[in-house]
This record gives sequence, C-alpha cells and structure tokens, in this order.
Amino acid sequence: MNVFFLFFFLSGFCSLVYQVVWLRVAMAGFGVTTPLISIVLSIFMAGLALGSWAGGRLVRSCERRGAGFFISLYGAIELVIGLSGLVVAPLLRAGRTILSDQGASWGSAGYYLASAAWVALVMLPFCTCMGATFPLAMAGIRAAFRARSSTSFSYLYLANVLGAMAGAIGSAFILIELLGFSKTLLIAAALNAVIAATAFAVAFARRHSPAGSANADLSASGSNGPAGDVVDSAPASPMALPLLFTSGLASLGMEVVWTRQFIPILGPVVYSFAAMLAVYLGATALGSNRYRNWIRRNSARGEYFATGVAAILAGGCAFLPLLATDPRLRALANLNAVLLILCGIGPFCAVTGFMTPMLVDRWSRGNPDRAGRAYAVNAVGCILGPLLAGFVLLPAVGERWALLVLALPFLGFGIWCLTAGAGAREGGFRPALGTILAATAVVSVLLVTFTRDFETLYPGAHVRRDYTATSIAAGQGMERKLLINGVGITKLTPITKMMVHLPMASLPAPPRSALVLCFGMGTSFRSAMSWDVPVTVVELVPSVPSLFSYFHADGDRLLRSPNAHIVIDDARRFLERTRESFDVIVIDPPPPVSAAGSSLLYSTEFYDLALRRLRPGGILQQWLPEGDDTVQSAFAQSLRHSFRDVRVFGSIEGWGYHFLGSATPMNRLPAATLAERLPPAAVRDLLEWGPTSSALSQFETVLDRERPIQDLIQAHPSAPLLTDDRPVNEYFLLRLIAGH
Repeated sequence: MNVFFLFFFLSGFCSLVYQVVWLRVAMAGFGVTTPLISIVLSIFMAGLALGSWAGGRLVRSCERRGAGFFISLYGAIELVIGLSGLVVAPLLRAGRTILSDQGASWGSAGYYLASAAWVALVMLPFCTCMGATFPLAMAGIRAAFRARSSTSFSYLYLANVLGAMAGAIGSAFILIELLGFSKTLLIAAALNAVIAATAFAVAFARRHSPAGSANADLSASGSNGPAGDVVDSAPASPMALPLLFTSGLASLGMEVVWTRQFIPILGPVVYSFAAMLAVYLGATALGSNRYRNWIRRNSARGEYFATGVAAILAGGCAFLPLLATDPRLRALANLNAVLLILCGIGPFCAVTGFMTPMLVDRWSRGNPDRAGRAYAVNAVGCILGPLLAGFVLLPAVGERWALLVLALPFLGFGIWCLTAGAGAREGGFRPALGTILAATAVVSVLLVTFTRDFETLYPGAHVRRDYTATSIAAGQGMERKLLINGVGITKLTPITKMMVHLPMASLPAPPRSALVLCFGMGTSFRSAMSWDVPVTVVELVPSVPSLFSYFHADGDRLLRSPNAHIVIDDARRFLERTRESFDVIVIDPPPPVSAAGSSLLYSTEFYDLALRRLRPGGILQQWLPEGDDTVQSAFAQSLRHSFRDVRVFGSIEGWGYHFLGSATPMNRLPAATLAERLPPAAVRDLLEWGPTSSALSQFETVLDRERPIQDLIQAHPSAPLLTDDRPVNEYFLLRLIAGH
C-alpha cells in the first residue's frame, strides 16, 4: 500500500508544477488577462473531470482484470503525463506564433476562442490522463487489497494533496529560481518517468509472485482498510454529489476572492501566491488526515452528523478572511502576514479537506467507477467557481458579499442534514447539530457586520471593481494615489512626463503616433496627447481609465479626443495582435519590479515583439524604478540583447532609470535641441509639476545623469539574461538568503 502513497505524492508534486508552468507559458503567449487565465485553469480542471469519469468507466469495463493489469495501466498513464513535461510548453509557444499571424483579423473575442481551442488541443489530453490516475490506482488497490479498499480514495487524495503542497513550495521557492521554467518541467517529467518505471516493476513482480500471495493480501487485515480503516456497506448520502459540487465551486471561487483580500497584506509577488497556495493545500492535507483518523474509529456511525458539521463549519469558516484582512486588526496586533493567512483560510481548507474525501469515500465505497464520477463532479465545481467569483460576484458585490454568496450553500446543506438527514436517521445527534448551526450563524453575522474592508482606510475614495481587480483612487492634490488590489502603483510625478517627452524629442523626425503601455493615472498618456498625434494606450484593468478625471481635470476631454485610443487588453497580447507601427512605445509597468508576471514586460521575448511594432528610427522607453544589482544587470542585458542602441538616464527626481532602446543608433542631442523640439503644449505639460522652470533645465538634469549600460551589467555580470523562462526579477528568495 505504501507504494501507492508514494506514487500519488510524487504525482501531486508533478501536477502542481505542470499547472504553474503551463499557465505561465500560456500567459506569455496569449496574454496576462483574467479570461485567458480562466481558460487555462478551466481546461486543466476539465481534463481532471473528464479523466476521472473516463478512468472510472474504463475500470468498470475491465473489472475482472488483476492488480498487475491496473498497476501497469496506471504506470503507462504516468508515462504519458511525463511526456507532457516535454511537449506542452513548446506546443503552447508554437500556438502563439501560429495565432499571431492571424490575430489582427479575428478581433478580441475571436482571438480568445482561437487561444482556448489551441490550449485545449494541447493540454486537455494530458490533463485527462491526470484525472484518470485516481480510478486506475483505486482499481489496483481493490484488486490487490480488496479488504483494505473501501477508503482508498481518501488514502490517495491525502498523498496527492501533500505532494501538491510540496510542488507549490519547491517550484516557487527553489526550482524556478535555480533552473527556470523549462528545466523545472524536465524534473517533473523525470519524476513521472520514475513513477511509471516503479509501477511497471510492481506490476511485473505481482504477476510473477507465488500463487496465493494475492489472497494473502486480501485477508491481511481482516475487515480493516488502509492503516486500519473499517469497511462498511452503509448507503451513501443522497447529498454527497451536490455537496461535492458545492465544495469545489466554493473552494476555487473563494480562492479568487482571497487573492484580492490578501494582496494588500502580502504584496503582489509570486511568493505571496505560493504561500497562499501552500497554506490552502497544507490545511487541506491536515483535514484529510483528520478524516483518515476519524474513519478508523467511526465507520458509518454519525455520517449525517459529520457531514452536517463539516458543511456548517465550512460555511462559518468562509467568513474568517474578513477578520484576517480587517486593516484594524493588523494595525492593532501587528500580526505576521503568514499567520493571517493561516487564520484566515486555514480553517475553511481544513474542513473541506475533511469533507471532500469523506464524501467521495462514502459515495464510492472503494468502487473506482463511482469515485471517478464523484471526483469529476467536484472538478466541475472547481471549473465554475472561479468564473462565478471573478466575472460575476466580485464586479457586482465585492469581496465581502461574494464570500457570503459562496458560503450560504454550505449552511443550507447543514440545515438539510439537521432536518432530513440527522433528524431522520441519527436523531441522537440532532440537538448538537442544531447548536453548532446556531452558533456558526451568530459568529458569521458578527463577522460580516463588524469587520471592515481595505478601502475603508481611504474615506471618500473612488472605488471601482471589475473582473480583473479592485481599483481605488484616493487623496488630494499631488498626494493623490492609485491602488490596484490594495497595492499603490503610481503617483503624480514629473518622471511619468519625462517618460514621454524624452523619447519623442529624441526621434530623428517629428512623431506621427505613440503607444503607451499601462495607463496608471494617465499622466504619460496625457503627456503624449500634448504632441497632437494619435496616441494608443493599453491598460489591463478595465476600471482604471474611468478614474482618469480624478487625477487630471482635463481627463474627460482628452478621452473624447479623436487622437485618443483606449484599449483594454494585455500589453503583450495587444502587440501580438496589432499590425500598427509606432514612432514611440512608452512602457511603465506597475510596481514593484518583483510583481508576479511583471517579467513578461521586461523579457527579451517582449522586447523582440515591441521592436517589430516600432517604425524605422523609432524609440522604446522603458522605466525601471528599482531592483537589486542582479535584476538591473539581467534587465540591462535583456534590452541590449534586443536593441542595437540602448541609453540609460537617471530620473529627474534622482531615483529609477529611463531606458531608451532603438534598432538604429540614436542621435546624442543636447538639451537645448531637445527643448526646442517640444510643441508649446508639450512644454506646458513638461513644466506643470516642475521641478525646474524651463524645458532646457529639465532635459539638462536628465542628460547629466546618463550612464553607460555596461555599468549596470557589470554590477552583477554573472546574472542570467531576463527571459520568459528565467524571470530573474520575480524569483529572488535564494539570492536574498545568500546575500547576492
């Protein structure tokens, strides 16, 4: 039995690695947008559902086969999954090339459909194989250890979740930083191959074992299951499948809500998401282990009571993130961020970790076909949960009431167990269940009523919610600020004006059009508009442009200008699809430089793409606000790799760098010439916030701070090139620990 636990631990590790890396590769190829992320995750979960159902059907058709057959088939499936580590990422990248050739003619919706079709074609077969592993392994256990098979799903589920937690920690905190995405996939593929080889060896040994050894297995523990589980034949709860669906829907839906709630506390870095995922999986594993211990002592006794308690507690624990993310609590107690995650989401995950394997075990009684169907129902809920939360609940009602909507079905199931379940079959438990329900309802009402959300820190703020983020505009005068999901991303500063005026004045001829990637407060877009040329601005968050007039009094007028073109899209996705060319491309990615996904706007692949959208002699301006020596060196190498000429300037306020890149040598013009090239409206825009009184002195300050790009590279010459595969800026923990 222990070998199956090891199989599913390693398989869970590999599956999590594949999910993380494939999502990142798809984002690089098809855009960092909420619809695209939803597409990839939905296909992944759809494959698990389809594979779980199909695997159960396959086992049913071959139920007379021996353990060796099913173990061999399981090994073959793991070998196919290992193949995915070699072919999926290259195929996703190939799809980007194929679709980009036709993307301009399809429109946004058509491009999403084409992207979804390609991702499904590439990923779905392998994800289906992943889903099939549960019923196949359960069939092997049932054939070899029938007396120990009634709770085999929970045995494998616990191992799989523990492996997934190890995968979340190992990939995010160690492997990707050391090896990059491609080599991390190779490690996962190698582990799948080890699983397959071991499974084949076990199957071979079983087929050639002395006669009677199988019978010894069957009676080794009498009526005890794995590690002493008790086999029973009580009827399954009729609410098992609906509750499994609800559990999957609510768990994954709440994960979307938690991300918005905890980002202001954790920051938008990959380690924040990895820590949240690790807590999610770790608490789930603790709950599953608690169920394994409970079932040894209880069998079917109190099933409705246990189901009712789990459902009620899940509904109540769903509101704990409101307390953990209340800004007053952290200000009062100065609690550690990881502790807040543990207290906020840990209890809910532990309860669902207890409930999910319990329901599948009770529904299947060790039957792989029934277990496959039950797990498929749970996976379908996992598909719909993020879609419901991200596209419906969060834009419509916000985080607080989204949690309420997702929690109510659990409380409803608890009431059902109290009346139709525990009341009818386990009447002795009815008073206790009623007390638990009443106490949970009271605590839930208190949490919803008396906790506060992050935006309450900014009285009078303008708050906008959409399917991508929650945007907050707050403050007065030059102290106004823009926060996306609680993270301050920009401020009113003359630096954002210089991002536009420096490259546009440096062109060999007057500009005819400009592209601004990342809207922010709209300052760079506004500065580009002062040149009286068509300006296209691309913004990922749909609600951000609606706040433009909060930061600039003339915002509404500028948005109505025929020169203004606002595009809601991912910057890379826009560059892939458009066939327009621009004289200047201005890029100001949201801080921090270490933000998850930010390397996709700093990598060589991105710059190669942007270079194709520059007219001859055109200039790209990239702003880098911060970064350690390794990040600055990797970033500088990335720019120099793509552009023939790169210039670096310190900002007018003394922090951060303006990088100018061009495919042809740029003219080294004096400050006076640059100032003379500005139209009158551009001069007024440049001087609006100072810090000097003339365009000449503004340019002189910046030109005096020019430094050779080689200086940045030599600060850490051994730093790797910043590519999509090696996001040096996002993964930094090991070098931070090592001190370099």
